[in-house]
Amino acid sequence: MAAFAIVMMVGLVLIHGGQCKGLFNAAEALHKAKDAENGDVGPDVKAFNVLDYGAKPDGKTDSSINFRRTFEAACNFHGDAMMVIPEGEFLMGPVLFSGPCSNPSLLIIQVNGIVKAQSNMAYYRGGGDDDTDWITFQAIDGLIVSGRGTFHGQGSQVWGFNDCARKSNCVRLPATLKFIKVTDAIIRGIKSIDPKGFHIMISMSRNFRIFSVDLQAPGDSPNTDGIHMSKSDLVKISKTVIATGDDCVSMIHGSTNISIKKVICGPGHGFSIGSLGHYDDEADVSGIIVKNCSLRETDNGVRIKTYKTESPSKASGIIFQDLIMTRVRNPIIIDQEYGNTKYSQPSKVRISDVHYINIRGTSASKVAVDLLCSASNPCQGIHLDNVNLQYAGPPNDDMPFSSNCRNARVAYHGFQSPPPCR
Repeated sequence: MAAFAIVMMVGLVLIHGGQCKGLFNAAEALHKAKDAENGDVGPDVKAFNVLDYGAKPDGKTDSSINFRRTFEAACNFHGDAMMVIPEGEFLMGPVLFSGPCSNPSLLIIQVNGIVKAQSNMAYYRGGGDDDTDWITFQAIDGLIVSGRGTFHGQGSQVWGFNDCARKSNCVRLPATLKFIKVTDAIIRGIKSIDPKGFHIMISMSRNFRIFSVDLQAPGDSPNTDGIHMSKSDLVKISKTVIATGDDCVSMIHGSTNISIKKVICGPGHGFSIGSLGHYDDEADVSGIIVKNCSLRETDNGVRIKTYKTESPSKASGIIFQDLIMTRVRNPIIIDQEYGNTKYSQPSKVRISDVHYINIRGTSASKVAVDLLCSASNPCQGIHLDNVNLQYAGPPNDDMPFSSNCRNARVAYHGFQSPPPCR
């Protein structure tokens, strides 16, 4: 873990077009993001305001092309640049903001207005891996998205089209913000309301920080993950509030060196690693820490879930520490029989070196620790250290407050409630 912490702090070199942008200083970049929220970026930064490129702050006129032209002007400027979305209400369909950019330092997107998505699904082809999300940032080295503004996905008008509860191979609805192949990025201060699909999606990205973000959707909104990531390294999330209808944070294949701290989660499905084993040749998941977070009335607390398929991969080096749970239905859960019950073979995903440390609060279910591991690949190195959960569910449930373990090698340390597995 010491090596992991050092890696998280090391500045990375930004390379663009063969030219070195210099070392990425996370503290300096965060300070710059704070200044950008108020527009205090100094005279050396040229502002590119969407109003100057024809965007209309009336909430009725589609400003997609105006936003794209503003971004292109800022991205192609050979100097420090900031794209400005001022106060007002802007309507926009799907837009791709694509690099590489020519700026010598991080490109700033200042968001202080309300950006609303077109609700008609005719604007979108669907949210598949190679299809249309709402706002996509792609192939950018050095990015700040900061401000007091809001992205409103108008998801309530299309959630009825979501059929993922009935179809395992469903096409997800568009994410509000998608970052793909983005390096050295800070997202700070913004708010996302009612996305059609995910609030924030991160893929094939590196050195990504999310601070003080507010993500909101009803608890019954389908597949509205707060922050969903895959094939990404060095992602740090902190001081963020997530209330949504699916996982507050979900980490699937190829997620490595992820830090989640001081996040408030609920409603939602908790913090999830997986689903894993869904695709062929999945990359491993490792170096995950979830610390100093709270969960309130979520379906799950901290969960690792894998499909029962032939797809092999590993999930290891995982720490859940100093968590407070309030009436959480499944506080601690490993589920290696997730989803596809029609398959009889056990999961090929290997889970090891998982630590649950100082977990306290209340459980809405009588089984507060449920470790259901693979028969062919039993969980190895599972450690529970000072778990103090008390039952706070229906009073007429006569079942004992307990733990359930199958195919798991578990070591216990310190206080344990519910009692350890036999």
